[in-house]
Parts: sequence; C-alpha cells; structure tokens
Amino acid sequence: MPEPASPVPEVATTCPYCGVGCGVLVKASPDGQTADVRGDPLHPSNKGRLCSKGSALGETIDREERLLVPLVRGVETSWEEAISLVADGFSRTITAHGPDSVAFYVSGQFLTEDYYVANKLMKGFIGSANIDTNSRLCMASSVVGHKRAFGADTVPGCYEDLELADLVVMVGSNFAWCHPVLHQRLLEAQCKRGTRIVVIDPRQTATTQAADLHLPIRPGADVHLFNALFRHLAQTSARDAAFVASHTNGLEAALTAAGDMPLSQVADVTGITEGDLRTFFSWVETTSRTLTVYSQGVNQSSSGSDKVSAIINTHLVTGRIGKPGMGPFSITGQPNAMGGREVGGLANQLVAHMDFAPVDVDRVRRFWKAPAIAVRPGLKAVDLFDAVADGRIKAIWIMATNPVVSLPDADKVRAALEACPLVVVSEVVATSDTAKLADILLPATTWGEKSGTVTNSERRISRQRSFLPAPGEARHDWQALCEVGRLLGHDGFDFQSPAQVFAEYAELSAFENADRRDFDIGAHANLNEEAYEKLQPFQWPIPKAGKRAGKGDLISHRFFADGQFYTPDGKARFIPTPARKPGSAVSPDYPFIMNTGRVRDHWHTMTRTGKTARLSTHMAEPFVEIHPEDALCQDLDVAGLARVASLKGEAILRVLVTNRVRKGEVFVPIHWTDRYSSQARVDALVAPIADPHSGQPEFKFTPVKLTRFVADWYGFGVFAAEPAMELLAALDYWALARAPGGWRLELAGSGNMSEAVSALIPDTDAVSLQMTQDGMARALFDDERLMATIKISSQGPVIADRAWLAGQLKASHGPDSRFAILAGRPPSGKATGRIVCSCMGIGMHAIQAAIAAGAANEQNIGKATSAGTNCGSCKPELRTILESMRADAVRVGKVTAE
Repeated sequence: MPEPASPVPEVATTCPYCGVGCGVLVKASPDGQTADVRGDPLHPSNKGRLCSKGSALGETIDREERLLVPLVRGVETSWEEAISLVADGFSRTITAHGPDSVAFYVSGQFLTEDYYVANKLMKGFIGSANIDTNSRLCMASSVVGHKRAFGADTVPGCYEDLELADLVVMVGSNFAWCHPVLHQRLLEAQCKRGTRIVVIDPRQTATTQAADLHLPIRPGADVHLFNALFRHLAQTSARDAAFVASHTNGLEAALTAAGDMPLSQVADVTGITEGDLRTFFSWVETTSRTLTVYSQGVNQSSSGSDKVSAIINTHLVTGRIGKPGMGPFSITGQPNAMGGREVGGLANQLVAHMDFAPVDVDRVRRFWKAPAIAVRPGLKAVDLFDAVADGRIKAIWIMATNPVVSLPDADKVRAALEACPLVVVSEVVATSDTAKLADILLPATTWGEKSGTVTNSERRISRQRSFLPAPGEARHDWQALCEVGRLLGHDGFDFQSPAQVFAEYAELSAFENADRRDFDIGAHANLNEEAYEKLQPFQWPIPKAGKRAGKGDLISHRFFADGQFYTPDGKARFIPTPARKPGSAVSPDYPFIMNTGRVRDHWHTMTRTGKTARLSTHMAEPFVEIHPEDALCQDLDVAGLARVASLKGEAILRVLVTNRVRKGEVFVPIHWTDRYSSQARVDALVAPIADPHSGQPEFKFTPVKLTRFVADWYGFGVFAAEPAMELLAALDYWALARAPGGWRLELAGSGNMSEAVSALIPDTDAVSLQMTQDGMARALFDDERLMATIKISSQGPVIADRAWLAGQLKASHGPDSRFAILAGRPPSGKATGRIVCSCMGIGMHAIQAAIAAGAANEQNIGKATSAGTNCGSCKPELRTILESMRADAVRVGKVTAE
C-alpha cells in the first residue's frame, strides 16, 4: 500500500497588507492554489486576530492572471535574454546621459531584502539617488516630522500604548477600516479601562461611531487646530516646564508661529464648535496618558510635514513622550513602509537611517566599497515622473507598484511612461495598468513564494516565509537586481539568499554607530541561514550584546524615556508651524472638495484583493459619497451615476448619498483601475501638488465638480466566464468584480439595450424574458448550471438582490428558479440583501431578521448570525443598522399612537 501523504506543514509568516504587520499561520492546499489562513496567536502585533483581508488571503494565491515568463514588448523570451536587455539598456543610458538619467521606483510591498539590494545598486554603484518608493505617497511627511523634532525618523511608541493610554486622539484615520486589528485592541481598552477616544476627521466613519468625541474638522485645517491646542497646553498646568527646559529647544519660536487666534476664530476656521473645542482641550490638558494616532489624513497634504510637527509640539510641551500610553504615533499604510524608510528606499535618504551628510556618505562608501556612491538626494516620486515626462530620465525600472493608478495626475504618468525610451516593470500579474506599458516585463514572486523581513508601524521586524514554490520563470526581486548589478560589472551583489542580505544590512546598521543612530539591529549581523529561518518578531533597536540602545534604556522598545534625542545637542526641537491653506481652492467651476481613501475590504489597486469574491461583496463598485442636499442640487439620483471632474481628469462613479459627508465635500475610494472599471482611476483627478519638505502629494483636497451621467439604460449581470474586454470597452460605463464561481458586472449605456445584452449573452440557447417596455432580462444555462444572466432597466439602476444573484453561478437550477434569476429576486425567504459581514458572508436581511427577533446589540447579532465575530470591522455597520431599525420602530409607534 502507498504511504499516506505527509501532512502539509503550517508556516508562520506575516500578512502582506497594511502596516499593522499581523502574524499569520498558513497551510497551503496540496495543489498550491488555495490555503487555510488563521491569525498567529503568538505574534505580539495581532495576538491571533485578522481582518477581512487577512482572513481571505488563502483565496488570492492561485495563478490566475499571473505573469509567468518574461516579456519583451509583448513577446515571450528567456529570463537570461530579458535581464541582459535590462542591464544593457541601463548601461547604454548611463554611458550616454549619466547616472541621473535612470531611476528605480519601488514599493512598500517589497521585502526589506529587496529594498536593500535595490538601494545599494542605485545609490551605491550606479551613483544616483533616483530611487523612490510608493511609501512617498503615504508616510513621507511623518519622516520629515520625526527628523525635524527628534533628529531621526524614530517612531517612539508601540501598540501596547493603545491599551495603556487614557485618551487616544485619532487624526485623519479611519482606523476601524484601515487598521481594524488595532482598532479592536483600542475598543477593548475603551470597554475595560474606560479609555476615551477622540476622532478628528471631516467624515463620519466606522471609527467615529465608537468615539467619545468626534471633531468634524474642515479639510486642511489640522495645523490651526493643533496650534490652538499647543498654545492652550503651554498656558496651563499641562506644560511640563522641567522637561521643556532640560530636553527641548525652540518653544518660544514655535508658540509665536502658532499665533494667538481666539477660540471663536479657531471654531470658524476648523468648522468645530467652540463647545467641542473646549471639551477636547480640557481632556488633553487633564490626561497625562494621551496618545495621538495619525495616518494618511495628516500626511497626504501640501502641509503634511507641518501637521505632523504641530502634533509633536503638543507632546513635547507636555513632556508626554517616551512613556507608557503617551506620545505621537504614526500608523503606516503598507506592510513594509517602515522597512523602506529604514533601508533608504526614499530618494532623500541614504541607508540605515543615514542621510547625505558627508560623514554618512563616507561611512557607507567604505562599508559598501562603492567609490561611485551618490552624494546628494535624488528625485522624489512626483518630481521623478516629471523627469520621465520631460526626458531627463530615459530608463526606469518599476517594481511591485502601480504608479499609473496611484500617483497624482495619473494620466500624465501614463503618458510619460508611454514616451519613455525604456520602461522595465517587475510584476506579479500581467494585467496591471502599469504592466501594460512595459517594454520589458519581468515575472516576480509574491507573498507566499518569497522570503524575507518586513517592519510594522511599531518598529517590529517579522519574517515573511515562503510556503509555495515560485511559479513558471518568476524570480525574487533581490535576485533580479543582483543579476543586473553583476551584469553592470559591480561587486557586492553575490548574495545567494535573503539571509545573507539581511545579515549585511544588520551589520551596516551597527557600523560605526555607538548609539549615534537610532536604527541598530547589529545583534543580527552574523545571522546564519538556520537562525534567519527561525527569527522571531522583534522590535528595534537590538544592538550587539553589551551596547546601550533607546537613548538610555537597555534594549528598550520605547524611545526617549530619558528625554534624550538624536539631535546634535540631544534635545528635541519644537518646529514653528504657521498655518497654510491647501495647495488648491474650490471655485464656482469646481465647488466640491474631493477626499480620497480606502474602503474596508480592498487594498491599493486590487491586484490581490480583486481576486477574491468575498472581498468584493461589501463594496463591488467605485463610488462617490455625497451629502443629500448636494446630490439634490446637482440633480444626482441615489444609486445613479455621476461624472466627477477636476482640472486634471475625470471619473464616472456610482452615487452614494449619505449624511456621513458634509455639504461641499465628497469622498471617493482609490482602489479601482482600468482592470476593473471603465473610468475610475481617481488619482488622475488629483493635482501633483506636494508638501515642499516631504514631497508627499495632497490626496485629501482636490476641487471637483459633479454632473449627472445620463444613460439610456442600466444593467446588472453575473457571468461564469469573464466578459471580453472588447465588449466592455463598447459600454459607456462598466464595473467588474469577482463573484462566487465567476464575475458580476454593473453597466450602463446609451442606444439599444437589446444590442448590449446580445453582445454579452448571445440569443442562441439563451432563456429570454421581455419583462416590460422598460427593461428586459436574459439568462444562459448549461444543463442546470447558470452560465450568464443580465437584467436591464431604462428607468434607472437595476433593482435586484445582487448578492443572491451573484451566488447562483454554483447552484443547480430547474425551471422554477430560472424565472427567479430572470427577475433578479430569490424565492420568498431566501433573500440575501447587501453583504455587511464579508468574513462570514452575512447579508442585510439576516441581520435585520436577527434584530427583529430581539438581538439588542452587536454581540447578540453575532450570536444569531455570526456577523462581526471574526475581525469585527463590520460592527460599526451592525450598530448603524440596529439604530436605524430602532428609529424606524419609534417613528412607526408614534404614527400608530397618533
């Protein structure tokens, strides 16, 4: 008898999404196309929790859409030929035009080992600092704020501060959706310890629902608010005079720059009532353990660096830094944005928290043995692609990112790459918007196939471990970079494993350090392969044995406890932050402020999350969220379509009418690309206005106008096979998303609706039903299996139970159920409604039924339906549904009584 198959081992690795850095345990299926994924209960960052995206990771590892062989101008070739062409192209360009004529654009999706080799090759041996990262778009302003105040890009706190603080101030972060695992830790502290939560955000979000105080700040007014708080704290007993005198410089200059605006004027400028301002100021004044958590709403601004500095000033004047439960805390957006900052992935850094000071350049030159090392900063992302556009950069290598979607003025970026003489792209999929523009397209490995390290928001370095073989001809990014380095004739690129890269990087961090630099992981400088494979999560600094770290503490995980900083005199610096207006302004032609951001279940440009039907159930379509009064004034229908336009571009988006945004403001998500929608690359609307210090673009303030998108008909369909792109291109509007067993499609257009239906589902063998003069439906079956169905309406958006209909591709269908499919509604009692809990697949109808049966809170709803029992990020929505049904019941009761 054959021996039983060996059990598939469970591999401890790290989630590839946000900067929380959750540990996950993965067991791949024998064919490597799916995996069981659960949170690692021993990982200190998440303690076993996972969000909806992390929970669905096992559904994203199949090889569909994978790039498996190198392509040169669309033609398959060998890896050796492709990489030789890359090296030759860069060599000829450098010889003819100098090292600054080439560039790398890399990613927070990189592992640290990839980052290190890319940075070493470009800055150390090509001799240019023209390497920047998409982390420029999310965290560069925090880097500036930290360095100006502390002398180094040091995040002083850690996650446990969320549980030790008595007051947590959330600024510019929809924490509940963007970092749900940390949000659940904060909510537990609120429940158990009474931690107060203040949320500063223009919108009502899932995060504001749990807030003790929501401050709906006017977009762009953050510096005004924190300057006013800073002045207040400096004038009260909250001021730590001893700390300020002994450990800081520049207080008076910063107070002078903050001005002396009366509270009534602060209220006018910020849009926050005087009463709420007094409450906020009082809470901060009287709460020693105050933690300020901030993210993209602060950073993504033309004054982002000053917003960060204004926040830090409030902590310096009170001495609330370096101690448990207090301090400024920057939460990063990407899994390895922190690792990129450490390794020098930004164009204005050198490496290992060293910059371009002559002493640093000399130190790194000697360590790398790199005589041609770059001696000055390179071009930041927006400027870098401007240089591509005007021909200064003639060869660019883009790795693990999608700038044609994610950069501001994205249409200009696309045009720049179309005109660039040499565009090399290392990618996982062949379908990304940027991959389509590559002259040379290199297949890269992805999560599950590659091995290395990442650093999360609390400076914790964790291992990503491979549990799948590299498919086809895919190679690790560090390997491709080493090959090019060797072909260019450079020494120092003979790494045979990521462990060797990491060991060199750790050695460099300790080289001539002696606690002069915050980043020091020298304890791992001699790590061998076995030790690297077993490496457990750790927070830096972790210097060689016997050395001190953390400016006073022995191997501390919290910086600045003794008031010593990395400035020349060891004192923190107050930074003057005079308030400035956003880089653009609304006008009669463009009267709305557009804010961009994320939705709960998708990530970046959906090259991963777009592969799983589960993560498209909550929000399957790009949208613009607008206040009801504004929608009425602009003649926009609920669930209709709108054309959103700026001076730079336009998009066509579904209209979502809510009271969560204020009049004059709209919100749009960033995720949709030309892969999944007809015209929803919203960063094409954003002007390339950037912070003068950080180079971070202003994604949170774009003046736009909205007009009704007029369609003769609207449609919704589900398909077992993906509709051909040429058929979709003929439509005026479409949005595509995965469904169980296939695809779901929203569409709209002009002209004859029958022709559109027939193009997508030919008449042959189809079951058709002409419903009324105002619409029609068609379905195609193979025996009892539904292959495709589409429903069309000329009276506005199609009314259908989309979640139920999208789930019918895997079901068997007799004659009776076929009529239900054509009608777009399930038989009585089987309705799903909009999916609320993606983790458990629970729809609106089940939740409403549970509430009607007596479920009085989110916990009871969870017991009845399982909704909200995994990651918890849907709990705010459960609460909203519950409150809405209670309000409806009260209204009905009043009407009955009357």
